[in-house]
Amino acid sequence: MTTVVGSRGARAPSVVSAPAASMPRLTVGVEEEFLLIDPETGRVVPGADAVRARVRGPVASRLVPELTRFQVESNTEVHTELSRLGDDLLELRTAAATAAGAAGLGLVACGTALSGNGGVPPLSRSPRYHEIAREFRAVIRGQGVCGCHVHIGMEDHEEAVQVSNHARPWLPVLLALTVNSPIADALDTGYASWRTMLIGRWPSAEPPPFFHSFAHYESLVTGLRASGAILDRGMVYWLVRISDHVPTLEFRAADVCATVQETVLLAALVRALAATALLDVRAGLAAPPIDQTLLRAAYWRAARDGMAGHGLDLITGSRVPAWRLVRALLDRIRPSLVASGDLRTVTAALDAIRRGGSGAARQRAVYLRRRHLPDVARLLIEQTVAVPGHRAL
Repeated sequence: MTTVVGSRGARAPSVVSAPAASMPRLTVGVEEEFLLIDPETGRVVPGADAVRARVRGPVASRLVPELTRFQVESNTEVHTELSRLGDDLLELRTAAATAAGAAGLGLVACGTALSGNGGVPPLSRSPRYHEIAREFRAVIRGQGVCGCHVHIGMEDHEEAVQVSNHARPWLPVLLALTVNSPIADALDTGYASWRTMLIGRWPSAEPPPFFHSFAHYESLVTGLRASGAILDRGMVYWLVRISDHVPTLEFRAADVCATVQETVLLAALVRALAATALLDVRAGLAAPPIDQTLLRAAYWRAARDGMAGHGLDLITGSRVPAWRLVRALLDRIRPSLVASGDLRTVTAALDAIRRGGSGAARQRAVYLRRRHLPDVARLLIEQTVAVPGHRAL
């Protein structure tokens, strides 16, 4: 038995020494959002309809519109094996990138637009998106941002909200590992994840509250709708939420990952975290009651520094190197990673980030050489369809 992050001066017990046979075997699926750009300038181009029209075969139905006309979203199948998830992700990225190339565009996995998204973006045709723009006014400016959402199969809503409670302290670590949006409007923002700052304008876009029950979860959603802070359940932008259309718990903390390898890493960490939390829930162990203000502060720090700086230790309240928090997360979920056979995959991907830097660090390094956006655009286009294990991060 070990401990997990708790309130200052207290630690919550966790059954992380449980035998592998008792670890829940959870399914995983991923949604990724991408930008379409002019490869010569890095500027976003509203070509989503033309790109999607060029996609053929079974994957066509799994490449769908997003908020703006310069974005496309991919949806994987449901998987139990990370290798199959990785193949699925690469197939979807390749199909979208090939279609984009045929339209004279580049597909990039990047959290924010390098250029061309400073104002109200060109919205997709969906009446819902236009209603959102009318209701939320200037919040819509610059909102063509791209995240990666990991869905973990979980049908019991009572268990799901308790898993969310257990996962809350680790959301900043998941963000720090996946930061991929340092540049926006042709400027280095000084943040590793500027997407986090932009999406944080929405009333519900924050770490999830501590839920006492599923009824409590539902009461908060009802209150958000009554206030007009959300127009429908799809606008519950908590960083962990119960999906409204599939039987999953959805983790939404991450920027879209620069590479397939990093997306698979995120999926592995999220699934192991959810499995570890679910084991604790079923053992009757309470989640640590992390204060929402401190959790928001830790998430902000992760968005600012990523892996290149510090994070907030939610036990001591002090700043510590970001990699120390990653090690703590690995200690927490290691039994689940061993049970699923994912530990080697996770270790290799973390080593690659340690050697080559996060997605944000790689973008910034290329940008600072000449402060030339097309250099960054080329990097992003190449990374988006890099073959895991064959191309350097």
